[in-house]
Amino acid sequence: MPGNAAVTRSTLRQQIADALRDEVLGGRLQPGQEFTVKEIAEQYGVSATPVREALVDLSAQGLLDADHHRGFHVHEYSVADYRGIVEARSLVTDGMFRFLDEGQARSAVFDDARAIAALTGVRRRGEEAQRAALAGDLSVLIGYDLRFWRELSALFGNSYLADFLNRLRVQSWVCAVQHLRRLSDLRGLLWSAHTDLVDALAVRDTGTARDIVDAYNTHSLSLVEGRAES
Repeated sequence: MPGNAAVTRSTLRQQIADALRDEVLGGRLQPGQEFTVKEIAEQYGVSATPVREALVDLSAQGLLDADHHRGFHVHEYSVADYRGIVEARSLVTDGMFRFLDEGQARSAVFDDARAIAALTGVRRRGEEAQRAALAGDLSVLIGYDLRFWRELSALFGNSYLADFLNRLRVQSWVCAVQHLRRLSDLRGLLWSAHTDLVDALAVRDTGTARDIVDAYNTHSLSLVEGRAES
């Protein structure tokens, strides 16, 4: 019975963390917005313990800041922070492509039937992300984009790399949404070359893959910096 209680609390902790992360990514919790453990516990109708644990987890991920004896607030990322995050995630993806260049991908990525099937699933995720991007549906895009990159990075067989890239991508979206949601119409403005990237990697064309990611980073920086200046 104690074990079951621990599992339930752990699951609740994760559910609360996921829900709050979605609130931040959805722009419903704004940068700098303050709240307490008690307020979140009352909002979700749960006890304080899993809420406190979830908030600590999100603080460790860089989404929240703890205010001593006061509560928490949503972390405020600057445009300079965004540039640093984009640079960091670029270094990670370049390392992934180098694995492919050197034949070091631990899962024999893109070689065996199982890996090819997994890559097909990643491409489907990319198609959904593209549709959302072209439609200007930021909330749907973020969900599929995060899944796309997490599943793609997982193919390289290094769970630490995949987790780190996912953390960077969440942080970059948290920073970007505060600027992008100022626009009333995002149709045609968001990056939508997910399937192009998959297709390049499927034939081990890492040169084209790097060009696609470089263009993506340039596009993302220009979009966020442009909104910050307006």
